[in-house]
Amino acid sequence: MFITPYNYGNQHTGSPVNLNIDKKSSMFKNDWDNSSNLSSTSGKSIKVYFKTPDMLYSGGNGTGLSFFLKYAEESTTDDPVIYAKGVDEKGNEFEQTVSVNNIDPSNATYVEMRALEAHNHVYHGIMKMSSLPLESGQMALHDRRNFFDMYKEGIKNFNTLKRYDLSAVYEQCYQSYLDIAAGQK
Repeated sequence: MFITPYNYGNQHTGSPVNLNIDKKSSMFKNDWDNSSNLSSTSGKSIKVYFKTPDMLYSGGNGTGLSFFLKYAEESTTDDPVIYAKGVDEKGNEFEQTVSVNNIDPSNATYVEMRALEAHNHVYHGIMKMSSLPLESGQMALHDRRNFFDMYKEGIKNFNTLKRYDLSAVYEQCYQSYLDIAAGQK
């Protein structure tokens, strides 16, 4: 699904958008309210948060996890703290804060890695695509994984497929997180 950029002005900051698919015409209706859902013919609905200028990240993954990230009020240069708000894979709302200095990529959640990625501007390519491994797209809110192992497995798999271009991307992202982790200790 592609969503056309919206001029946010100063309204609806951090508010989810109600995007309902009209099953007969497949047209979207935009309703700004707090009960935003994306409904499909499968009956599954998810909340979608449009990224506003004060957000570090807005998105989710294939499980239905959807959230946005902003710097928390208590965040400082020496101790960056990121506020996350969204809905988990079951549609339950959540709010949490993440101390960037305490994130360990060898035992991290999807939200923690998105916070680490956003704070450190770890993206690849001209379109600033995600630096996280594809497998992270199946993680639930509280799942913890070793992202270093996911990168190593991805590098091995891409090399086996002779996709050295994608292997190089994973290698670059892997090295970026190794450098970040080394700097935190």
